[in-house]
Order: sequence, then C-alpha cells, then structure tokens
Amino acid sequence: MTSTFGEEAAISAHGLPQWLEPVARAVETIEGRQLSRFLPPEEGGRPSAVLVLFGHGAYGPELLLLERAGSLRSHAGQPSFPGGALDPEDGDPDGPGPVRAALREAAEETGLDPAGVQVFGVLPRLYIPVSGFVVTPVLGWWREPSPVAPVDPGETARVFTVPVADLTDPANRAVTVHPSGYQGPSFSVGGALVWGFTAGVIDRILHFAGWERPWDRSRRVPLGRRA
Repeated sequence: MTSTFGEEAAISAHGLPQWLEPVARAVETIEGRQLSRFLPPEEGGRPSAVLVLFGHGAYGPELLLLERAGSLRSHAGQPSFPGGALDPEDGDPDGPGPVRAALREAAEETGLDPAGVQVFGVLPRLYIPVSGFVVTPVLGWWREPSPVAPVDPGETARVFTVPVADLTDPANRAVTVHPSGYQGPSFSVGGALVWGFTAGVIDRILHFAGWERPWDRSRRVPLGRRA
C-alpha cells in the first residue's frame, strides 16, 4: 500500500494564526530532556507518533483528543492524542515517517481529513517505558476543520476537543498518583481526566509557549489500578 500522506508530510509554520506562533517558536528550541525524563534508548523501542492538533472552535483555541474504548485491554477509557505505531508504508522513522503516521492514524481513528491539517513542527522523540513505544509528537494546525467521530467504536469511545482556556485554568489542574508510583500532571477537562504521556506533553507545551498559569501542585488525584 502506498502512503496517501506525502504532501501533508511537509512541515511549515507559514501562515499560522498569531495565537499559535508561541507554540511554533517553542518547538524550534525544545529538547527532549525538557519534555520528559523518559528518553528513547540507544537501541530498541517501537517507533510511533501522535498528532497534537490545534484548532479554533466556538470557545477559542482548542486541542483534539480522543478517548479509548472502555473494552480495550490496555489504556481503557484513557484520553489521548490520536496516533499509533509507524507502518512500513509511512517511510523512514528518522525522516517523514512520523508525520505520515500521525496523520494516517488520526484519519483512521477520528475520520479527519489530513488535507486540512498543516503540520508546523515536530517535538523530540520521547519514550514510554511501559509499552516500549518511541513516540514523536507531531504538531498541527487544523487549518480546514473536517467532521470527526470514532471510526471504530471498538477502539475509540469518543472524539472531542478541549479549549486551551480549560487546559490553562488552574481549577482543572492537579497531579495524578498512580498505584505504580508514577506521578505527573493531569487535567480535568471535557468530562475526562487527561493524564500520563498525553498530559505530560500538554503540560510542557503550555509551559514553553508561555500559556501556563500558576496552579496548585499540591493537589493530588489518585488513579485506580485499571487506569
């Protein structure tokens, strides 16, 4: 199968809305160690990518997220960015592969039209030790929004957008505490608790873009063992 995402794999920050420019500038200088303490090993790990897609909705700037189906064996019910592992058709993991994979997976999961997405940056690769994924966050501007909904209800429970204003609201922020000992930022938004890798990336983008507002880091939210 030949990839249909060749043209969309181009990366350009030209013509972005003014409010998104701080994110584009931050992407140019952010290093992996500034995003996470979990960096890819020198060898191994499964290449994957996620699409961090910014749009502009009724309540201003927003992010596209999805919620995994509750019947899944892993990450059941957990909100996340669209994304997944690279396929051979996506191309070179050190080249355009992650961009193509992020757009392909987003289309397969949410039904969005990749032609309406302008990819404006790629963050350094990060590592998820529990799954062995080496993840490239691909940042996009939803220049021409298209309808979105779960393509496969067995995989995705819902697709939703979250206003950036809700993400920066201190009342919606806390630190999650997992039974494994993991602690990290979380967001209570869109009727869901966003935590783990997704929340960590959002937290760092808000910080480096200068959008972060002071919040109570002593507030803790325990996670059940199924989370």
